[in-house]
Amino acid sequence: MSKQKYKYNSKTLSYDAVYVSFGKKIFRVLLWIAPSVLLGLILAFFFTKRINSPKEKQLKAALNANTQELKRIQKDLILANDVLDIIESRDEDLYRAVLYAEKFPDQLRQMGTGGSDKYAYLSGMTDSDLLKSTSIQLDKFEKRLNAQSLSFRELLRLAKGKEKLLACVPAIQPVRNSDLKRMVSGYGYRIDPIYKTRRMHAGMDFTAARGTEVYATGDGVVELVERKRWGYGKSIVINHGFGYKTRYAHLNAFKVVKGQKVKRGELIGLIGSTGKSTGPHLHYEVIQNGKKVNPIGYYHSDLSPEQYETLLEMSENSYKSLD
Repeated sequence: MSKQKYKYNSKTLSYDAVYVSFGKKIFRVLLWIAPSVLLGLILAFFFTKRINSPKEKQLKAALNANTQELKRIQKDLILANDVLDIIESRDEDLYRAVLYAEKFPDQLRQMGTGGSDKYAYLSGMTDSDLLKSTSIQLDKFEKRLNAQSLSFRELLRLAKGKEKLLACVPAIQPVRNSDLKRMVSGYGYRIDPIYKTRRMHAGMDFTAARGTEVYATGDGVVELVERKRWGYGKSIVINHGFGYKTRYAHLNAFKVVKGQKVKRGELIGLIGSTGKSTGPHLHYEVIQNGKKVNPIGYYHSDLSPEQYETLLEMSENSYKSLD
């Protein structure tokens, strides 16, 4: 039992028992433990702020790693955009120039990526500014890549068309060099062998023995197989597409039929002297967009520079035709 406390009363000259209320007792207890509680709170605050738990350390390390990875991605995006700049420059200055393509629309290359609201969901996140800038760069890069893909698709289509064009355009002699006797007449005004007047000779004459093989000078479709007693005599017209046609006249025999598809270098007929002709030869014409042009510019695929110079000289120095 606790000791009873007494207090001297000077009025009664006696000792009175001292009684402490329950509230005061509680108050005294609180005063006694308050320093300990305060000290505990201070220590708890210190340890929670200054000393991280293993889980907190792990989360902070992961967050730092994510931040560094975002910064690395941004650097890679800058490099990728620099490379794309070079590709776009080659696209416009080289590929499109070679293929005679129109300039790719700038509005397609510079398509927008949406308003700022598109990235509003990133606000409030850790490293929100870094996340926004990275997302914007990624979207812009994706748009540029898509535009470049469209451009390359167009260029590929044009390139395939050019490949077909190159196969179809007349590009070789219709008669082998080894079969030629001599070049008689080229393109231009010549003396007609029958009428003895100066007339336009809209082709080239290749002299060779009767029965010498004649070859298609480009891919195409046989448009005409004609037999006449005068004029071109027995002749073939090949439609090469792209505005090009070729005619092979004064033949002795045909090796193709109308509507037949032919390849460059394929046998189509034999040299003769039919129609308005004064001797065995092939009269060869190149027709571009309905106009007869000089065939001398269409032998680049099978002649050396020296052979071409010789052919050019012979065609220009001859003033008489055989038809």
